[in-house]
Amino acid sequence: MKRFFTKNGILLLTAVTIVAVVLCVVSALGSGSGFLSNAAGVIASPFRSAGAAVSGWVQGIGDHFQSIEDLQKENEALRRENARLQESIRQAEADSEENARLRNVLNLRRQRRDLTLESAHITEQSISNWASTLTLSKGTSSGISIGNCVVDEYGSVVGIITDAGLNWSTVSTLLDVESRLGATVLRTDETAIASGDLRLMSKGRLRLNYIQGGLLNGDLIVTSGLGGYYPSGLVIGTVEEVLTDDSGMGQYAILAPNTRIDALAQVFVITGFDIVE
Repeated sequence: MKRFFTKNGILLLTAVTIVAVVLCVVSALGSGSGFLSNAAGVIASPFRSAGAAVSGWVQGIGDHFQSIEDLQKENEALRRENARLQESIRQAEADSEENARLRNVLNLRRQRRDLTLESAHITEQSISNWASTLTLSKGTSSGISIGNCVVDEYGSVVGIITDAGLNWSTVSTLLDVESRLGATVLRTDETAIASGDLRLMSKGRLRLNYIQGGLLNGDLIVTSGLGGYYPSGLVIGTVEEVLTDDSGMGQYAILAPNTRIDALAQVFVITGFDIVE
């Protein structure tokens, strides 16, 4: 027996080794986590990585569009809030301006206790080559009538009521070609006539006629009150230039109104006043 193993030992060892290798291969082939499974895993791994990358990319795009939508909603909310704040600011400014006008007219009422004033807002301005008018928010139901004098909050003349309805009225401004006011040069007490002029209306100026002389640039012109049609002492404007008329015999002056008619939002109609003889 000993001689058998001695003579055939190498062959037996070789056979055992071959059998062991075969068994290992068979075991590997039969195992679920063996060679084939590992090979399949290696082949599938790049595809799994690519799938994960694509999924991440799609998710990133979705997040990106969601962020854009959220930003758009936020911007819309900010625009609405900004519009609300702007409106609040405009309203505050309008309230402040109206309060200032009311303070000024209160001061005017204290200074001119002889005047009865009715406030009105301007609803329309109409300026053409031959006319300059304002439409007011009040009319005869508020005691306003044709011929009433209209002033701003400082008491400067704006114009005259030339038409009136129940809840509206029309003002022909100082610049209108039909405008005529008895005037006085405050410095000299000289009387004259302030009137609209077709050539001056587009420049926002009016004309002072029937002056005797001695008029100076900067002279203040006020209403004369003669005849009792309008109150006296209301500021019409200031002299800008003194010129010789077409006849060469007399003089006239160009007046700058004391009020900016195109900037007015509210005026005050003089519905009554004390006549001073």
